[in-house]
Amino acid sequence: MIAAFSVTPLGIGEDVGEAVAAAVRVVRESGLPNRTDAMFTSIEGEWDEVMPVIKRAIEAVKAHSSRVSTVIKIDDRAGVTDGLTAKVASVERHLAADGPSGHR
Repeated sequence: MIAAFSVTPLGIGEDVGEAVAAAVRVVRESGLPNRTDAMFTSIEGEWDEVMPVIKRAIEAVKAHSSRVSTVIKIDDRAGVTDGLTAKVASVERHLAADGPSGHR
């Protein structure tokens, strides 16, 4: 499965970089495939591997704020591995087939 999630500390102002970095650090230290962008961190693995990491990431943000908002989106598809890379590669192949103008 792939879980894309964001953890936002509330009540600490606009600069949440340090708190978010604490969550991302937990994910990266998990050893599971992961990717972080401006909106979400995605992590790939089995349910029992991924969910404890997300919980620890939330706890890491709670060290910075007593209130935390979490959004989680899960793609749970049996038999798929390397989904973080494969999904993006599929889109890139379609874009390359379209050519520079975006049209075939």
